[in-house]
Amino acid sequence: MEPGVYLVDDFLAYTLGIVVYFVGRTLNHHIAFLRHYNIPEPVTGGLLASLAIFGFYALTAVQLDFELETRDRLLVYFFTALGLNARVTDLLNGGRPLVVLLVLTLGYIFIQNGVGIAAATYLDQPTAVGVVVGSASLIGGHGTTIAWAPDIAAEHGIDNALEIGIAAATLGLVMASLLGGPIARLLLVITKTPTHVEDERMVNLAYQGVARERINHVSIMAVLLTLHIAMIIGYAMNLGFEALGLKLPLFVSCLLAAMILSNTVPYLMPHLRWPARTRALAVVSEFSLGVFIAMSLMSMQLWTIGDLAGPLLTILAVQAVIATLFILFIFFPLMGRDYQAVVLSAGFAGFCLGATPTAIANMSAVTKTYGPAP
Repeated sequence: MEPGVYLVDDFLAYTLGIVVYFVGRTLNHHIAFLRHYNIPEPVTGGLLASLAIFGFYALTAVQLDFELETRDRLLVYFFTALGLNARVTDLLNGGRPLVVLLVLTLGYIFIQNGVGIAAATYLDQPTAVGVVVGSASLIGGHGTTIAWAPDIAAEHGIDNALEIGIAAATLGLVMASLLGGPIARLLLVITKTPTHVEDERMVNLAYQGVARERINHVSIMAVLLTLHIAMIIGYAMNLGFEALGLKLPLFVSCLLAAMILSNTVPYLMPHLRWPARTRALAVVSEFSLGVFIAMSLMSMQLWTIGDLAGPLLTILAVQAVIATLFILFIFFPLMGRDYQAVVLSAGFAGFCLGATPTAIANMSAVTKTYGPAP
């Protein structure tokens, strides 16, 4: 251990992540401003914790390093849960909105990389930096950054590509979390879009069945067992992909494995109580997402990000402005200008600047205030 560095072990970091989540939940409950602009609860707590840790470092010169194995595992849980809820029939029934969403998403990947490369060129930085501070870290998130940064470093001679990518992914997560809610609020105020409020509030992921569906230790254990089976299959698939020369983050392989299971097992074994779209799965998913975001934000080492300031912050600021303009003037109108488009706009802000978990958190925060958008 280096002098002046204190390592927070994984179990303690995990515990602190839960504490930080509850701090954010409490603050959101008591501060109307945070609710008014739909700031996700783990974001509130995580940002406050990271600022407190930065203040501790400034006063004592002691650096806190967090072991984050559990955080990374929670990300896999979350994406595997998404996969269990994914059905081919939903894709087939998605119709025009799904096609438009797909086209806009794929198109924005190119826009984001173009913006990053243009900004990097203007700042006399290698063009590859523009990709690192583009789709690799912002849409891709931490997992994709970690997967691709070594290749970018080796092929383009950017020795600190991983550090730049991690810093960009972390700051992108912050920007995405802080922009999604206000964008939704702005769209609701400007367009006077009517919201759709139902009596029965939905937990993060949609569930099936009646409102009386019970959540107990058996239903939670069934969900965990199903997730673990999908994750084991996903891990084996990931090894197979690597052998074929295809590099994918582990959570992507687990997502694909869960999708395959959910679209085959219920039809092959119709009498099996498959836990997709249940409240128990929604609880596990929301827990994983909330603590993942809280741990990601509380573990930010703001003093190291400061060392990468200047070009990095400039490029990220440009990315945030372009993303906001794209959502307001292209994404929202093409998605239909209705309440669903508002919620999706908050989600797209999360996705294009902070990856899928932030998108779900943003949409959940909006629907908690204005009602579900299944």
